[in-house]
Amino acid sequence: MDSRRAEAFSDGVFAIAITLLVLNLRLPAPTRGCSTVGCELLAAWPSYFAYVVSFLTIGIMWMNHHTILGHVTRVDRPLLVLNLLLLMGVVAIPFPTEVVAAHLVRDGGGTAAFAYGLVMIVISAGFGGIWVYVVTHGDRLGAPLPPDALRRSIPGFTLGGVVYAAGAVIAVVGFPVIALVIYGLLAVYYLFEHLPNPEPRPGAGPG
Repeated sequence: MDSRRAEAFSDGVFAIAITLLVLNLRLPAPTRGCSTVGCELLAAWPSYFAYVVSFLTIGIMWMNHHTILGHVTRVDRPLLVLNLLLLMGVVAIPFPTEVVAAHLVRDGGGTAAFAYGLVMIVISAGFGGIWVYVVTHGDRLGAPLPPDALRRSIPGFTLGGVVYAAGAVIAVVGFPVIALVIYGLLAVYYLFEHLPNPEPRPGAGPG
């Protein structure tokens, strides 16, 4: 299969997942301490916080996914399966985002942030699996990567899983806000290039 078909399908899944995030932005139920819309808007800050972290995370994942598939000109069944498993995690992000938004500063905030971290750990492992497969099967996929591509990219991938795990532990011990900050900072870290840039495809324009 031409890799552009798999990439187009993946782009659609990323677009749906990132769009669903906005559905979690809603005013909390009125409370005795909030009698104005402005107060209610301020009280909803956990929803804004979770939205920003998840939006950045999905958006940057999409960028890195584009970089990975940009190396290949065709995909085989094992790579399609790995990609589907990754997308299963990506499209699930709105759910833990909603849980975190609802419980971040209430009872269960640590559990909510821990669940968010678990989803991110699974997605991080999915990205690592796809990249390892692309590098080790480059000839079959039309991705003539340099021999040291995998070794040079290991620190970037392993760091993500380790930091997500650390954030999940911090959430469990009672600091869910700090855990969410860590998840957001990791998204910013992956905003920068940690993979070799693919060569332009024949007949493809810039981008």
